[in-house]
Amino acid sequence: VQLQASGGGLVQDGGSLRLSCAASKRISVTNRVYWYRQAPGEDRELVASMIGGGHIDYAASVKGRFTISRSVAENTLSLQMNSLKPEDTGRYYCCMGQYWGQGTQVTVSS
Repeated sequence: VQLQASGGGLVQDGGSLRLSCAASKRISVTNRVYWYRQAPGEDRELVASMIGGGHIDYAASVKGRFTISRSVAENTLSLQMNSLKPEDTGRYYCCMGQYWGQGTQVTVSS
């Protein structure tokens, strides 16, 4: 299974982006799905997770600004990011079950 992430880019402080992750094959709804990010020189950080299409968790730093969602029918995972801050800059990775995407770069300018 391959995951293709897209939607990253350069945005100003306070702006919005929507990241998408498309799977080449169906991922079971029971699989956990995640968005991680990694800033230069930093460890990879869990941003958001969804278990079984129900239970959702967010990192404290993004709670209230980011929304994770998925479409099992379309094999996609999304991350809506609002009120972006420069500290949100990093490479964002999607993960569905045991599969990882290649990442998409998000840069927030101040």
